[in-house]
Amino acid sequence: MNTSALAHLPEHGPPDLLYLLFHGVGATAQHMTPLARRLAHEYPQAAVLCLDGPEAFDAVIGDTNARQWFSIRRVTENNRPGRVAAALPAFIATIRALQASFSMPWERTALAGFSQGAVMALEAVQAEPMLAGRVLAFAGRHASAPTHVPTDTTVHLLHGLADTVIPAAAAVYSAQTLLALGGDVTADVLPGIGHELHPALMDMAIEQLRSFVPKKVWRQAMSEAPVLPRVASSDELGD
Repeated sequence: MNTSALAHLPEHGPPDLLYLLFHGVGATAQHMTPLARRLAHEYPQAAVLCLDGPEAFDAVIGDTNARQWFSIRRVTENNRPGRVAAALPAFIATIRALQASFSMPWERTALAGFSQGAVMALEAVQAEPMLAGRVLAFAGRHASAPTHVPTDTTVHLLHGLADTVIPAAAAVYSAQTLLALGGDVTADVLPGIGHELHPALMDMAIEQLRSFVPKKVWRQAMSEAPVLPRVASSDELGD
């Protein structure tokens, strides 16, 4: 995979977080710059990388700059999962290589994708255990309905209600499915927003990153909490 990237790195010292950003079909890494800037501002000690898709966009002849993660020519609901599956090994290998390059554990890695990039991020954590601690999926969807939840990965789905390219119902369905399976997931659908990486969606993503406590953190806190002995009251003893 082409791993060329636009990078925001800490001014001093090694990064303590790794954010990998994946653009939509027919776009480039540059299109994720607004989100990269927001994340770099909120997390100045993070490494934030915007990656280019590995293939030239094949739906428009002559545009050599636009990229894609998989082809959408003659794509259907039936063949989309196969195309995503074929693209996943290289996609996951790139993530693993960047984690190794920055000596960053998977728990401190977050994947953020828009549209097709969100599809890839969502499916990557389904296919590869312990790949990333969080996923930010903007205007995305699963290629096929999840049958299990990614282990200790929190999924944040962010969508515009006016999206006509990937309807918001897709995000709602993904959230409902993951919740039913016991997953760690949030879903925010905002009115008046179409198929775009809208500032309001980015604001919501930052809010979720800062305020939502993953289940694994609660588990760890509960396991480490001391058990305090106490004397039972007479009411509890049935007197």
